[in-house]
Amino acid sequence: MVVVRLQRRGTKKKPHHRIVVMERGQAQGARVLETLGFYDPSRNPAAFSVDESRLVHWVSTGAQVSEAVAHLVKRFKKISLAAAKS
Repeated sequence: MVVVRLQRRGTKKKPHHRIVVMERGQAQGARVLETLGFYDPSRNPAAFSVDESRLVHWVSTGAQVSEAVAHLVKRFKKISLAAAKS
């Protein structure tokens, strides 16, 4: 099963995250299928970017979205992932 989730990057106490598509159950640093964007909470205000068209594509093909990514998309982009599933 394919999942859209965060992949932690950066150094100790200065994390930033990539929004990636990968197989469920793989390690955090494993090979990704596609990188969709990034999230950097250390900036003021927090930086967030995602390729919305590719995110909708992956969700429409059956990819599951992690709770963290769903929360970030809802918070920053205001798009509905539920509509993409149908």
